[in-house]
Amino acid sequence: MTLIAWRNEFSVGVDAVDHEHREMIALINELDEAMQDDASQATVVEALGEIYARISAHFALEEKTMRDARYSQLAEHKQDHEQLLDELLDVIDSVDDEGRYDRADLSRSLDRWFSDHFRTHDARLHHELG
Repeated sequence: MTLIAWRNEFSVGVDAVDHEHREMIALINELDEAMQDDASQATVVEALGEIYARISAHFALEEKTMRDARYSQLAEHKQDHEQLLDELLDVIDSVDDEGRYDRADLSRSLDRWFSDHFRTHDARLHHELG
């Protein structure tokens, strides 16, 4: 079963941004599948690091798009990006330090973080850009 399925509400109407949203969902789903197969702690840390790097680059693209469009809620949206990245770093550090992870908890957190962000901040962005 797929952890996060693509939904139209995740679209912001900018092809490059939407493409990266789909890629991030695919990475998160791949990690969830690997964890279902009892992936090692090192594999999970590596996958989380890749997700972090890709999301960080994605957020930079999204923020450029918002600046270019003079998006009225750029500061709030950017703050949510920074919070998500900080929380993801905390998770990476925790898995790395403890040498283990709770698959269900980690999967729920990833789903909640990104689905909530897509549903709220990115939905407002789509509405204003659309």
